[in-house]
Amino acid sequence: MRPPRRTIALITTAVLSLALLAGCATADWTTPHEAPAALGVAGAGFFPSSPPSPEATVNPAAGSWDDVRPSAGMRVVLLTAGAEAPTTTLAAAVKEWADDEDVDLRTVVAGDNHIDAIVEAMDMKPDLIITVGNDIIDALATVTASHLDQNFLVLGAEVAEPTYNVTAVDWSGASFRGLGLVASSTFDPATFTPERSAAAVRAGVASVLLDQTGVVLWID
Repeated sequence: MRPPRRTIALITTAVLSLALLAGCATADWTTPHEAPAALGVAGAGFFPSSPPSPEATVNPAAGSWDDVRPSAGMRVVLLTAGAEAPTTTLAAAVKEWADDEDVDLRTVVAGDNHIDAIVEAMDMKPDLIITVGNDIIDALATVTASHLDQNFLVLGAEVAEPTYNVTAVDWSGASFRGLGLVASSTFDPATFTPERSAAAVRAGVASVLLDQTGVVLWID
């Protein structure tokens, strides 16, 4: 016999409520969370022959990071500053990587106050903050040294005198270090290709997951 309409309505409401609660639980970063682990191993030439000193530049072999990926559910904030083509290309690469690797990604777009944007990202307590855009580098240099418990990955630029929680990925054409500071190479927007941007994301995340932090990865 078919259940009364009121019974069907009550069941439907209960199911929807449970679904909404499940969705909220998934999205709530305040719940207990296991730190992400590195799955896979780095290939030959990823690590230097001896442990790098702080702020050192490391030259990993091309593609040596390809087999390293995060465990599912890694919490990452993408912090973007500026709307220039290099920034949007890097941001797109981060989002594609997150989709491919089942990463829980949230985005903070920096407005005029870059320090406020960094604080907003840190308040989410992610496993990693990935930053793109030269505009935010000076603010990062101001904030990151006082928050050593938060890992940062800077793509296409670097922080002058980084602490061990700040890792960067650069190449010829991308090494901005802040206003008034000399970069390792001349800035060239044409070098921010989708392919190089994708490599930068994977190389940088692999280095963080494998505890090689506080260095600059040079991926020419």
